[in-house]
Amino acid sequence: MQTIAMTAKKPMYDLHLPQTDHPRVVVIGGGFGGINLVRHLDTRRFEVVLLDRYNYHTFQPLLYQVATAGLEPDSIAGPLRKIFRRTNGFHFRMLKVHRVEPDQNRVVTTAGPVPYDYLVIATGSSVNFFQNESIARHAYPVKQLTHALDLRSEIFQQLEKLTILHRSDKDEALYTFVVVGAGPTGVEICGALSELRRKVLPADYKDTGLQSIRIYLVEGLSRVLPQMSEESGRRARKYLEKMGVEVILDTLTDSYDGSTVKLNNGRKIKSKTMIWAAGVKANSISGFAEETYARGKIRVNGINQVLNGASPEQPLKNIFAIGDVAHMESERYPEGLPGLAPVAIQQGKLLARNLSALERGKPARPFKYRDKGVMATIGRNRAVGDLPWGIKLSGFAGWFAWMASHLVFLIGFRNKAVVLINWIWNYITYDRGIRIILRPSPKESDPISREMAREMKESEGINSH
Repeated sequence: MQTIAMTAKKPMYDLHLPQTDHPRVVVIGGGFGGINLVRHLDTRRFEVVLLDRYNYHTFQPLLYQVATAGLEPDSIAGPLRKIFRRTNGFHFRMLKVHRVEPDQNRVVTTAGPVPYDYLVIATGSSVNFFQNESIARHAYPVKQLTHALDLRSEIFQQLEKLTILHRSDKDEALYTFVVVGAGPTGVEICGALSELRRKVLPADYKDTGLQSIRIYLVEGLSRVLPQMSEESGRRARKYLEKMGVEVILDTLTDSYDGSTVKLNNGRKIKSKTMIWAAGVKANSISGFAEETYARGKIRVNGINQVLNGASPEQPLKNIFAIGDVAHMESERYPEGLPGLAPVAIQQGKLLARNLSALERGKPARPFKYRDKGVMATIGRNRAVGDLPWGIKLSGFAGWFAWMASHLVFLIGFRNKAVVLINWIWNYITYDRGIRIILRPSPKESDPISREMAREMKESEGINSH
């Protein structure tokens, strides 16, 4: 009888991680928390493996400026390998993590398992559509670099369509932009769109009736910027209304089919472009007990150790979570820390020191959030800010402080310089030169959009079928 030798199938991927005598710290996520952890970790004592599905870090607070043609996309993003090219003992792998296996001390990825001595989950947050399928399908979020580019292309493709449509075919939906969510992102998008309408676009689109463009800001709560003080919210609303933005408060968005926004008060707004800035949710990762999660986030103790769902008093000593994905309660924040970049940055820095302390057998220092304040800009010379010690900023002072704080937190000298030069140029000339359409609109629901998409795909050698 003939026998057939069965050989094991060779794995498709090899992570090529070198052997080391140092403890391995695996970091999932290259956002604010992950970046600052790696920057402050003593790589003479540890080997660091950073995993992310993108090969770059995005400065998300300025995504709206990419979407409204104020900045180039690469001016707010930095390649992760470049950021840490001088960091010894650092390795980056671009892949997706499926789950954590705490009992095995490893994470399972698209390229196979990655063992760790310490694991840091810094996966951040993603868009929350609150399970509204119609909005998820048709609205434009602004959470990733690709989202901003999609929205920028959509805005300028709508304007180009207006120049070639017959006057009788130009319905109000083409001229209407609806922004849902009056947090900092929503407010800043409305301000940027208003400035485009009033100061930038008239020179380019002289015959499109730009005076007919309407901008709506819809918020489910009773005021603008609900995360900030009432005074800042009132000032922001005053600025927006002075710039021609119609603010609709105490109103939820029920649905959106790509042409009509339906609100829960029965009102309908015809719009071809709805921008979703109404919420985010943590990018939680599987592998833990159900009790480990609270409000969709991973529960952690005072030093950011993940709490074991079965035994909260016994944390998983070598697994940590920081930033938006971590749920840390305190006396001041009984419902968890706010999802702000300074929280992730401070937790990343402290955890780097705590890992060194734990490795030497010394006690870790509990995390205490130092509130740096919250700011939002509503366009040129207009911003509001709530700073520590009760300081309130508005107008030009708030706008200048907003710019300075964002420049400080940008990654890399080149990005800081490029953004500053762009801001100075835009301020002096009222010009935004990045008005090119690089990609077809994701919404190819009408003949003109479909034709644009077909031609762009053909020119790029992409099969459009």
